[in-house]
Amino acid sequence: MSTLFISDLHLDDRRPKATQAFLTFLEREALQADALYILGDLFEFWLGDDAATPTGQAVAPALRAVADQGVPIAFMHGNRDFLLGERYAQAAGMRLLEEETVVDLYGAPTLLLHGDTLCTDDVAYQKTRLMLRDPAFQADFLAKTPQERMAFALKAREMSADHKAGVSMDIMDVNAEAVASAFARHGVRHMIHGHTHRPAVHEEAGYQRVVLGDWYDQGSVLSISAEGLQLDALPWA
Repeated sequence: MSTLFISDLHLDDRRPKATQAFLTFLEREALQADALYILGDLFEFWLGDDAATPTGQAVAPALRAVADQGVPIAFMHGNRDFLLGERYAQAAGMRLLEEETVVDLYGAPTLLLHGDTLCTDDVAYQKTRLMLRDPAFQADFLAKTPQERMAFALKAREMSADHKAGVSMDIMDVNAEAVASAFARHGVRHMIHGHTHRPAVHEEAGYQRVVLGDWYDQGSVLSISAEGLQLDALPWA
């Protein structure tokens, strides 16, 4: 048995192939796991639990089916689905995690996070993130109609694409000092995150940082057991 980690699926009504791959993953790999952790950006965007997309509505019972079979599921907010709330989490059988959470993985205390807070070189993004995570902003946003929220989300996605096109990939990657600070802050030597879409296992000076991959062209899953870890791509049928 092993514990599974995924992130950055960016599920969306316009990407049915990715959604089907995830549903297949839940029916096969996830049911055999000790636990499943989803470290953010399960969905391309989330407008509120009262405005779930058809994809969101289809995913909830599939997750619940896994949880009902005794596999604990934990979810951490990403930069796209940070408005996912308790209502949806309960329907999906998921436990919501704090922004930075330390878990014991077969004797190894490990820091889990989405990863965007480590990308401190991208100053413009961090300023936007601060605004979006403000409780007052979120309350105002959720008070709008679903149509108004959708218009905002589409505009924000367009601006995000423009921003990515105008900065280097290195700026959007993690900052070494931010990584070191996170390790020191939590007193751990193991870290797992997503966000950057650069799957890899980084090991240096006794510290291990695993970066999860995205689900745009194939799946990506990290499996950890008492014997070790394996970061795999999941080809889509």
